[in-house]
Amino acid sequence: MKNIVLLIGLLSGLNCGFAQEAVVKSPNQSVKLEIYLESGRPLYSVLYNNEVVLEKSRLGLKTNITDYSENLSFEGSETNNIEKTYESNKLKNSKISYKAEELISTFSNEKGQKIDVVFRVSNNDIAFKYHIHKYSDTVAHIVTQEFTGFDFPQSAKSFLTPQSKSMVGFQRTKPSYEEAYNLGQDITSVSSNNLGYTFPGLFKTGKHWVLISETGVDGTYVASHLSDPNGKGEYRIAFPESSENNGFGSRGAAISLPFSTPWRTISLGESLKPIVETTIPFDVVDPLYKAAEDYRFGRGVWSWIMWQDQSMNYDDQLTYIDFAAEMGYEYILIDALWDQKIGYDRMEELIDYAKSKDVDVFLWYNSNGVANDAPMTPRNKMHRAIPRKKEMQWLQENGVKGLKVDFMGGDKQHTIQLYEDILSDANDHGLMVIFHGATLPRGWEVMYPNFISNEAVLASENLMFSQYANDQEAKNAAIHPFIRNTVASMDFGGTVLNERYNRGNDGGNTRKTSDAFQLATAILFQTPIQFFALTPNNLNDAPDFAIEFMKNVPTTWDETIFIDGEPGKYSVLARRHNKHWYIAGINALEEPKTIEFSLPELDGETFSIINDTDKGRSEKKEINQKNGKFEVTMQPQGGFVITN
Repeated sequence: MKNIVLLIGLLSGLNCGFAQEAVVKSPNQSVKLEIYLESGRPLYSVLYNNEVVLEKSRLGLKTNITDYSENLSFEGSETNNIEKTYESNKLKNSKISYKAEELISTFSNEKGQKIDVVFRVSNNDIAFKYHIHKYSDTVAHIVTQEFTGFDFPQSAKSFLTPQSKSMVGFQRTKPSYEEAYNLGQDITSVSSNNLGYTFPGLFKTGKHWVLISETGVDGTYVASHLSDPNGKGEYRIAFPESSENNGFGSRGAAISLPFSTPWRTISLGESLKPIVETTIPFDVVDPLYKAAEDYRFGRGVWSWIMWQDQSMNYDDQLTYIDFAAEMGYEYILIDALWDQKIGYDRMEELIDYAKSKDVDVFLWYNSNGVANDAPMTPRNKMHRAIPRKKEMQWLQENGVKGLKVDFMGGDKQHTIQLYEDILSDANDHGLMVIFHGATLPRGWEVMYPNFISNEAVLASENLMFSQYANDQEAKNAAIHPFIRNTVASMDFGGTVLNERYNRGNDGGNTRKTSDAFQLATAILFQTPIQFFALTPNNLNDAPDFAIEFMKNVPTTWDETIFIDGEPGKYSVLARRHNKHWYIAGINALEEPKTIEFSLPELDGETFSIINDTDKGRSEKKEINQKNGKFEVTMQPQGGFVITN
């Protein structure tokens, strides 16, 4: 049912200085969104339980032909009820119900050209996009700028990671979306590179938490980020830098009218629970094609993280295949340089051996040879259709199940189209895809059925390269469940049981976190296929309870519940796989942290807990809780896992 929203004003529909207002509320009335037109500029504001979360913020965009940002008139609004249920075994919940109130407000410019702003408001989330109407035979446009803003009260604090400079870092591969977070900084703080901040962005304003991101980005548009604030707490949508991809390609988006942009998303609540549990990145998108097969998810190992490039040889990969089989894991990832150090012919033998052990194979690829200087091979196989399809045919014929494609830096439309082309062609050949050195996934778990995850985080490789990263591991790990990993799957490649970062477990960087901490990250970090940083020697030098836990840990979830935590300090989540619950926590504080919580559905269950002693050693105990109530103390740089 559609209802026309009537706006009342002295000069309704005219370009004047008086605000004209449309209002939509969430189904439970907690979220209120207001639309204004002031001096010809469209604006919106957001209130949560009648308190301002976002002040009046800009709307609008420009193309190379039309301007939908100023001198607009309001044409009217309509509202709709949105209800959607869907299932997925790739997300934090397997069954999801989405209900929202939709407000479609139409504006026109001085030439009568129309644009809709489509808002969907659910109980803790807002998603909105633009829809540009076709108005003549001129259908080819370039979107050159968005004015979409997020104007926070001056007292707000931000939890953000800066957008990297382009064509810097290792072999000019940045942006690789691996910058550190700045926690609790002033809302007016300018980023370290003066290039704004990477999605998602977390904010706290008063007692409210707000997460800003985007979803539904495909090859028809660019991926964007947040600009630096304007000095008054307003951030805006920023397009890619012209220097990305070695300067090749436009910063804007080539579109054909009629056209709808990706969704901008706002998640909000009086605690972090709605932020961590949000499903809005997936609620407003749909699959772009059908899965070629019933893709299998699960666990895997990879030699590169501990044994490095030297392990890309036939014998070491045999050892890791045997290790994966011993762990009962589904996959092994064979990383860069396999084509040189093993070769295609012997790789076919290796894949056959893995099959005999019921272990499937992922293979690493360099994404290109034109956008950066990364020399690792296979190279020049993925960025053009003809060699890509030829390579994928070989992969399919030999039973490879997936690809890890690296060095994808950049958000220009040209690069987003490459992501989409790789995913689409891979699906045609029954292949799953993980991306590294890559942008944030934006609804891709639903949009692309064979998409698994992206890195887009300071991942486990940094622990190998830097002692500082190990010193900061607990803090960083306590950030990701609240920001990066809450909006998309995250290929971290962690859970380390070595005490030292080298092949012999006797040199290199020193792990500072406990075994219980590491086991907890296997639960806290969510992606449907996890490649863990375990090594064959862990079968002998790690505690038996740790190996037993890792042999049985799932990677797909039916339910996720936020229990407690704060970014960079500590994090506690509960996840359910079938009938089994996994409660996990980590502590980045310098002192022990005791938490009390209850899960009434677990009343009378018998549990095991792996936790740390005050001497820093992890141990396993059996516990029997009444009324589903728990009290757990986490040691500094420690953690726990509870299972039933």
